[in-house]
Amino acid sequence: MRKEIVLLISAICGLVFGTGLIVSDMANPKTVQSFLDLAGDWNPALIFVMVGALIVATIGFNLSRLKKTSLSGAPFPPIRRGIDKRLAIGSMIFGIGWGIAGICPGPAVAILLTGHWQVLLFVAAMLLGMLLFEA
Repeated sequence: MRKEIVLLISAICGLVFGTGLIVSDMANPKTVQSFLDLAGDWNPALIFVMVGALIVATIGFNLSRLKKTSLSGAPFPPIRRGIDKRLAIGSMIFGIGWGIAGICPGPAVAILLTGHWQVLLFVAAMLLGMLLFEA
C-alpha cells in the first residue's frame, strides 16, 4: 500500500479518535476526575466510553490475527501475554498521573491547541518521558 494512503488512513483514524474524545467529553480533565471520584460527585460516563473502546479493540485484534502483516506491509509484533514487573509499574505510573491530571496522551493531543498551559506542560513532560525511555 502506498505511503500516502497509509498516512491518510492514519490521519482519518486520528481525527475520528479525537472527535470521539471531544464528543464524549473525555478530553475534559474534570470529566475524568469525576469518574475517578467514587466518594464524591461520581460520573459513570467513562465506563461506556471504555466498553466501546474495548469492543472496537477486540474486533481489531481478532481481525489482525487473520493477517501476517498490517495494511502498510509491516509485520505485526508478537503479542505479549502475562503481567510482568515493567507492565505493572508502568500501569501504576500511568494511573497515578491520569488521576492527578485527569488527562492521558490521547486527550492531551486532542486539546493541545486550546492553549492551556497545563496541557502544554503535560505534553512537554510526556515527550520528555518518551525521550528518556528511549535513551
